[in-house]
Amino acid sequence: MHRTRIKICGLTREEDVRAAVSAGADAIGFVFYPPSPRFVSFERAAELARLIPPFVTTVGLFVNAGRDYVENALEAVPLQVLQFHGDETEADCVGYGLPYIKAGRMRPGLDLLKYAASFPCAQGLLLDAFVEGYGGGGEAFDWSLIPSGLPLPLILSGGLHAGNVAEAVRCVQPWAVDVSSGVEAAKGIKDADRITEFVAGVQNAHG
Repeated sequence: MHRTRIKICGLTREEDVRAAVSAGADAIGFVFYPPSPRFVSFERAAELARLIPPFVTTVGLFVNAGRDYVENALEAVPLQVLQFHGDETEADCVGYGLPYIKAGRMRPGLDLLKYAASFPCAQGLLLDAFVEGYGGGGEAFDWSLIPSGLPLPLILSGGLHAGNVAEAVRCVQPWAVDVSSGVEAAKGIKDADRITEFVAGVQNAHG
């Protein structure tokens, strides 16, 4: 089994960035979706990004954002990967000069193979639980719904925490896991101990 990569998303504070990096996170996510309690301004994200050392990837999360909004983010923040979490099409996700991840929210009737095929330029497919609103709902979905043969690297999200992430990694064998609410003390406020325990849970899945 390959080493499962770890993304900690929705960071808003310096101490949370430091905790995630120290624990061994491979990627840090900034939420540029104003309705989210984890939203950060471009200026704030740029401040936090300065704390991220080499070889830890900075990811910007957008939901149905206009092209000007994404471009303004790229001018202000040193992002390396874009994550589109809304109803975007392939055309909405390309043309920024950066690789992108497309999120899919699991619900009955979603043909994941067809969905993945509609984003041929995506670097990965992030699977989350379907909740009202977008992201950070803390809800898990039935992992058995994930079909084999997905054409994109799989990033597992939705309701993950230190108590279930080892099982998730063993069952699904995703390329990466993505956590937000599962390592929080409150919405938008991460807990350093929970981050450390989460990362240890991923590592323990590999034996």
